[in-house]
Amino acid sequence: MLVDDQIILAEGIKSVLETGGDITVVGVAGDGVQAVEMAERERPDVVLMDIRMPNMNGVAATKKIKEILPDCKIIILTTFDDSDYILSAINVGACGYLLKDIGSTALIDAIHNAYKGDTILPSQIAKKITEAAMMVSSDREIKLKRAFGLSDREAGIAMMILEGFTNRQIASALKLSDGTARNYISTIYLKLDVENRTAAIAKIKEVL
Repeated sequence: MLVDDQIILAEGIKSVLETGGDITVVGVAGDGVQAVEMAERERPDVVLMDIRMPNMNGVAATKKIKEILPDCKIIILTTFDDSDYILSAINVGACGYLLKDIGSTALIDAIHNAYKGDTILPSQIAKKITEAAMMVSSDREIKLKRAFGLSDREAGIAMMILEGFTNRQIASALKLSDGTARNYISTIYLKLDVENRTAAIAKIKEVL
């Protein structure tokens, strides 16, 4: 399903996607409100979602669609690479963030990969996330390091856990393998003396 207030652009994307033969566009919505209604009706596997739209923006629409269809993969497709948009979209359930200057082949590949469960974050977007994570106030990381004996990298990842990043998103943002990210997170849990993410977040909040 495509969501974009520039309908001519959306129709162009639809034509490109349907030339491959294995992607069917079930609908085109012009704003977030229409997107939520259409998603509930059509139940798409993947949604390409614009971010700035009238009536309801892409972040709010993503959140609502994920509440209705938890397994739906939503990729933000926009001209804006603002870190606040990126983080907000990912935090409400988007599995990827692409810019509209992407080529048609890369877009089709991204849809296939998202459908398979991959996180879609091109290098320039991953860099934005990394920069945003690094801007977290250093005194909070110092508190974590002192309270739990965390290394610099562990303190940074702990802050990302607090911000709602999944293991895979942490790996993508910091250019780590999934296994390395899991190892860091396991070590953090051990140092915090907790067994899961919810308990870790609660303990981090106690210190901050």
